[in-house]
Amino acid sequence: MAANSAIPSPDDQSLDTIPPPGGGARGIYALAARIIAQASRSRPADEALRRTLRSARLSRVDSGVVRRLVFAYYRWRGLLDEPDNLPKALRQAGEIAAEFQSAPETFSGERLRAVAPGWVFSHLNASPEWLRALQREPPLWLRAKRGEADAVARALGNTRRGPLPDALLYSGDQDLYRTESFQNGNFEIQDLASQVVGWVCGPKPGETWWDACAGEGGKTIHLSGLMGNQGLIWASDRSDWRLARLRLRARRAGVYNYRARRWDGLAQPAPRTRFDGVLLDAPCSGVGTWQRNPQARWTTTPQEVKELAGVQRRLLDGAACAVKAGGRLIYSVCTLTRPETVEVKKAFESAHPDFAPLEITHPLEAGCRSDCVWLWPQNHQCNGMFIAAWRKRQPG
Repeated sequence: MAANSAIPSPDDQSLDTIPPPGGGARGIYALAARIIAQASRSRPADEALRRTLRSARLSRVDSGVVRRLVFAYYRWRGLLDEPDNLPKALRQAGEIAAEFQSAPETFSGERLRAVAPGWVFSHLNASPEWLRALQREPPLWLRAKRGEADAVARALGNTRRGPLPDALLYSGDQDLYRTESFQNGNFEIQDLASQVVGWVCGPKPGETWWDACAGEGGKTIHLSGLMGNQGLIWASDRSDWRLARLRLRARRAGVYNYRARRWDGLAQPAPRTRFDGVLLDAPCSGVGTWQRNPQARWTTTPQEVKELAGVQRRLLDGAACAVKAGGRLIYSVCTLTRPETVEVKKAFESAHPDFAPLEITHPLEAGCRSDCVWLWPQNHQCNGMFIAAWRKRQPG
């Protein structure tokens, strides 16, 4: 499904009562409304969307339209006259989405302030450019296995090289999970911001690393590729089902230089090991993913941001103990709020004078060097991300 495909308008009949799905635009609007009605904080809209579309017998084109309509509702919720009146709200969201697609520059900064919750403006630099970027369809980035980018691009089509050696920007409408290249482990679906994290880590063949909050393993697999599958990576997470997914992904990608262990943030999974590098891709509010996940704008709270900042500090303290002298500690979060980024960095440096800030070359900005990396969707065409790095000082 092309990202810029238009959302159809419902027919002239009244939408005050939503009909059952099936049959043209009215059926599509009905299905979108049912998905939104099912969604909640505990059941994200994208999960409800996947489950509903699996059981609905729709063409790929119609499924794509339902998806865009659901996300248009959440992107433009703050501008809707009656957001809880789903029939009217969906129609209005589709109209605003079409208006924005046609002339995004006509949306003033003041009008755009409504597309994000009010609390966010005191927590980050919510510029009009950032708000405008949130309203666009997110790009779809792939990361090819080392040396396979050209072959993957030829196999998939509708693909162009990105600013990193293995990054590919995909604009086609295939089900990528069903392609031969994916099944053979030749590429992963991974946002460009997450790829940047791996390049900042810069692991070398033969080193020992700990991916402390590995999730389903996207960054673990990237670290292994950068290490040439040599050395050892300890991959940990508090969720057993995520580690199970990690093992499946690693097997498909041909990654074997890792050990997966559950970690609850307390005793490290390899207590006798001191690592050349530790990556802490910490749990966060996810504000950097609001372009891709617009529902989260209306479920995330400032209290959650505060609580997560405390969690991030505690996890950093635990990860720091595992770094050997001269080793590197990398902190990344897909958020842009000050409490979870610069304030966590400042608190860590105050509590750990044995770690020195490590100057980083920005992978997407030539000539830019700093002790932290900011990625913004309006500047880098990817999720928002913050990355900080330190090196543990040698004794004496």
